[in-house]
Amino acid sequence: MVRTGLRRLLASGLSVAVAVRIPLMYGGVSLECGYVIDVIVEGLVVLELKAVEHLLPVHEAQLITYLRLSGKPVGLLLNFHVGHMKDGIRRKVNTRSPDREIPK
Repeated sequence: MVRTGLRRLLASGLSVAVAVRIPLMYGGVSLECGYVIDVIVEGLVVLELKAVEHLLPVHEAQLITYLRLSGKPVGLLLNFHVGHMKDGIRRKVNTRSPDREIPK
């Protein structure tokens, strides 16, 4: 199901980036921490793909982290392990502006 949806998205003509690595910037140094966004659509929407029995708070936290690190405005957490796809979609909005520093 996930692969079929991804193939359709790639064939849609939209700009799609898959498995996008994001470095963590700290003190002017770029750290490769293993952050990998599943899909970015049109350079604006982050898609985090799951196939789990239940979405957990850690899954939403992961999406929010990706939104903040990438500066993208909107993200969708998509869980494909549901009877109806509408039950497996969670939308998150990045409320932090990209130029704002993270408080210490």
